[in-house]
Amino acid sequence: MKAISFDQLQETVYHEKLPNGLNVYLLPKPGFQKTYATFSTHYGSIDNHFQVEGQNAAQVPDGIAHFLEHKMFEEPEGDIFAKFASLGASANAFTSFDRTVYLFSATNQIEQSLTTLIDFVQNPYFTDQNVEKEKGIIGQEINMYGDNPDWRVYFGLIEALYAKHPVRIDIAGTVASISEITKETLYLCYHAFYHPTNMSLFIVGGFEPELIMELVRANQAAKTFPPQGEIQRFFEEEPQPVKQKEKRIELPVSLPKCLFGFKDLVGQESGEQLLRKELTTKLALDALLSGSSNLYQSMYDDGIISDSFGHEFNCGVNYSFSIIGGDTKDPEALMARVSEELKRATEHGIDAAAFERSKRKKIGAFLRMMNSPESLAHEFTKYEFKGTHLFDVLQVYESITHEEANRRIAEHVDFDRMAVCIVHSPEGEPAAL
Repeated sequence: MKAISFDQLQETVYHEKLPNGLNVYLLPKPGFQKTYATFSTHYGSIDNHFQVEGQNAAQVPDGIAHFLEHKMFEEPEGDIFAKFASLGASANAFTSFDRTVYLFSATNQIEQSLTTLIDFVQNPYFTDQNVEKEKGIIGQEINMYGDNPDWRVYFGLIEALYAKHPVRIDIAGTVASISEITKETLYLCYHAFYHPTNMSLFIVGGFEPELIMELVRANQAAKTFPPQGEIQRFFEEEPQPVKQKEKRIELPVSLPKCLFGFKDLVGQESGEQLLRKELTTKLALDALLSGSSNLYQSMYDDGIISDSFGHEFNCGVNYSFSIIGGDTKDPEALMARVSEELKRATEHGIDAAAFERSKRKKIGAFLRMMNSPESLAHEFTKYEFKGTHLFDVLQVYESITHEEANRRIAEHVDFDRMAVCIVHSPEGEPAAL
């Protein structure tokens, strides 16, 4: 077990790569009552075309990673949630574009909860009957999100930005795509992506690291995993232009919802280069659009935006895009005001004082996160699977310069690669109350 010290943060992470390939990370927090654990696989909704070394290539139905996450909680003797509850632990899971995470939080019986987490994720139970039953449950979930304006405008924008990349596909898939899922395709994906070499276990909280590491070692040593080669993921070449400039969706809403953003040119950044791109973009957008910016205050005072207005930047190894917007009475005015400010920033740069404020704010938020086991656990494997380290974030934020942020915003904000999605009430119908 190797101790990795981060003196600036006064934190020590213990890491060990087990003989079966599983990466285990422990972050003890003396004095903390809560322990939080995540067992993650580098497998998300975009991984629908792949090949494991020595095996045939496979193309699987959209939504299968999310479907698999749901099915992992079912066991022959019942639902695994009940077992966690009996231990006083709270369990959950989620699927994103590029990872699936299983987790629990607890204040006692940590060893039993950790064993339960590892064992159920490494013991799939799929039958024809329970797969068919799940199709109805997830189909209802898909239809429910289809009526959710916030969900529709979010994925509507991504659909407008991307023509080929699977990031444009709803994480849950469609009712039609999940109808094609069988227990055989679930086992195919499980054995491809849930091998220890493609997974990471992260535990943070009040525990003794050597005791926990020994528990994990013994648990894994008692199981047999066949050797597995490298996973190759296939993606169609994504055109540089956006798929469509504007997408409109009719749903009963009290105010239109307007999201717009920019699609980056496809790159193959990874590791520190990708981390720097992500943090520099987030910092630049915050300086221009956050609640403390002049633009935000003026739009708020004019009634163009509410406190729902925000921005984010999503990036992976082969995709990256920004999302800006929120609820507004006037989508055209919102886009015009934001576009004007972004154009000014690309030509004249970000205000130096605003940049420094945002930089200090980002650093402060990161330092506060050190006291949140949940945030640490959620963020850790996100960065690990991108080939970098969560605790590198502070150093990168500190090193980003005003000039670097100006170059990045000028590179990212290309109005030829901008798209918008607007959700609005049908013409002639009263808005929802």
